[in-house]
Amino acid sequence: MPDVVGIGALNMDRVYLVERIGAAGEEIKIDSVSEESGGSAANTIAGLAGLGVTTGFVGRVGDDPDGARIRSGMEREGVDVTGIEVAQGMTGVAIVLVDRRGERAIYLHPGVNDTFRMTHENLACAKSAKFLHLSSFASETSLAAQKEILSRSEAKISFAPGMLYSGLGTATLMEILSRAEVVFLNRDEIGILMGSDYRNGARELNLIGAAIVVVTLGGGGCYIRSGGVEISIPASAADVIDTTGAGDAFSAGFLAGLLKGEPLDRCGRIGNSVAARCVEAVGARAWTGAVAGMKIG
Repeated sequence: MPDVVGIGALNMDRVYLVERIGAAGEEIKIDSVSEESGGSAANTIAGLAGLGVTTGFVGRVGDDPDGARIRSGMEREGVDVTGIEVAQGMTGVAIVLVDRRGERAIYLHPGVNDTFRMTHENLACAKSAKFLHLSSFASETSLAAQKEILSRSEAKISFAPGMLYSGLGTATLMEILSRAEVVFLNRDEIGILMGSDYRNGARELNLIGAAIVVVTLGGGGCYIRSGGVEISIPASAADVIDTTGAGDAFSAGFLAGLLKGEPLDRCGRIGNSVAARCVEAVGARAWTGAVAGMKIG
């Protein structure tokens, strides 16, 4: 039985390093190009596998070279891929522009992620987990499939809505938020989702039913709220190259600590440490090998 199964979009990230992200009409030289597997929940699951957690994934890729590469890559990382379906069509693609400060802009083509549905096979994979870790799809029909899977599972829920789902509002996400053991958001996302500052937003999410709310604050570290207790933890030192996937990396570290029974402040410090490894390399998944063997408990 896997400890954590992820459910979310699977993309091939094409990463372009540039001096700066241009405005409309500008022409700017690309300094370097790389590509790797991506998708928020997938990044977190790969990181958890690197940290020694038993993991699986539920999602969909296309019948193309990108899809084959994503599926085989996750399998090499130690993730159970039986819940990843191969569908006719194009695998999702994310075009990621990263400037010299490590800031980024992302353009997304969902591909077959938009056709994700609950099946007997992926439901069986999801029902085998202790924890389900969810991130966003671009399509509301795929969100509906996530909700259907959750309604048939007794697993604890970890939820990283991201910008896409945060923009849908709490009413649309209530079935997930009200059951969540932990919700991960950054400062901007919680502002969009809750319409308030992160402290008040976290309090409201607790009242909705989310047991633990974690807000990542970039260089400001993280803020955790649970049961009326508030914890602020400073960021770990890092030489920032690329912030892509930092939140996903944080989630991996935090969940690894939570699964080990660590107290919330320790979980936050582990999350910060893993996120620091992430931002010191280019790409959302480049850090996963670096955390192998990292002491959690």
